[in-house]
Amino acid sequence: MQIDPRRSAAFIAAVDTGSLEAAAAQLSISPSAVSQRISALEQDFGTPLLVRSRPCRPTGPGTRLLQFLRRSTLLESEFLAEMGMDEGPVRVTLAVNNDTLATWLLPVLAPALASEELLVEFVLDNQGHTFALLEQGRVVACVSGEAAPMHGCTASPLGQMRYRMVASCGFARQWFADGFQRESARRAPVIVFDRKDSLQSAFLLKHFGLPEGSYPFHYVPASDPFARAIRQGMGYGLLPLEQCEAMLRDGSMVDLAPGLHVDVPLYWHAWRIQPPRLERMGAALIRAAREVLLPMT
Repeated sequence: MQIDPRRSAAFIAAVDTGSLEAAAAQLSISPSAVSQRISALEQDFGTPLLVRSRPCRPTGPGTRLLQFLRRSTLLESEFLAEMGMDEGPVRVTLAVNNDTLATWLLPVLAPALASEELLVEFVLDNQGHTFALLEQGRVVACVSGEAAPMHGCTASPLGQMRYRMVASCGFARQWFADGFQRESARRAPVIVFDRKDSLQSAFLLKHFGLPEGSYPFHYVPASDPFARAIRQGMGYGLLPLEQCEAMLRDGSMVDLAPGLHVDVPLYWHAWRIQPPRLERMGAALIRAAREVLLPMT
C-alpha cells in the first residue's frame, strides 16, 4: 500500500492548523474535500486517525502516522535537494520553551540554520511539555526538561539554565523591608508565567512551606513581558540569569534570596534516523549550547 500524498497533506494540515476550515484555506480546497481526503486515508488504514474536535487532534494511530509523515517529508526534501531537483530550503518544526527562545537559543541556532539552509518554525511550550509535542508528531525535535528519550529518539544534555528570585528595588522595599520571609512572601504578589509554570510554586513550597494558591499572583505568559513586569514592580519571581544578571550588577534589581537558585536542566531530543542537515544542525546546537549554559551537575 502507498500513502496518497493528497490525503496525507490534508491530514497534516488539519493537525497543524487545528481545524478542517483552516486546513482547507491552507490547501486551497473546500473543507468538505479536506474531510473526504482524511476519511479516505482512515479507510486506507482501517482506523480513525483524527479526532474532529476544536482543535483537531490525532488519535493514537494518527500520532504514529504523523511522526512518520514528518520524518519522511524531511527525508524526501533532503534527497531531492541532494539530487539537484529541489533548491528550496527545508523547513523544520522545533518545540522549545519560552525562556530558551528569549535568551540563549537564537544566537546558538542561527549560524546552523544558515549553513544548512534550513527554515524553522518554533512551537512554544513549557520545558516540561515540549517533549509531548515530539511524541505527538507535531515537531521533529525539541528542547525539553525530560532526560529520558522516547522510543526511536536520542536525548542529549545541553546544560542548565539558572534562575534567581528577583524583584525591583522599590518592590523589595515595599514588601520585603525586613528580608525575604514567609509572612511577607504570603502577601506579596508573585509573577507566574502561565498555568503550567511550577518554578515559582516549587520554590515557595520548598523554602517557605507555602502551597500554591496561598499567595497572590499575576499570570504573564511571555518571557520578555514577564521580565518587564518584575522590573516595573508588578511582582517578584524567578528570572533566568541571562535576563537579570546585568540589572543585579547595576543595582536596578535585587536578589531576594542570595545563595538560593533554581537550575533547570535542558536536553535536545531528536529522532535517531533524521535527515543529514537536521542531524548536523542538532549537533551544532548541542556543541554551542554546552558553551553558553551551565554544565550539568
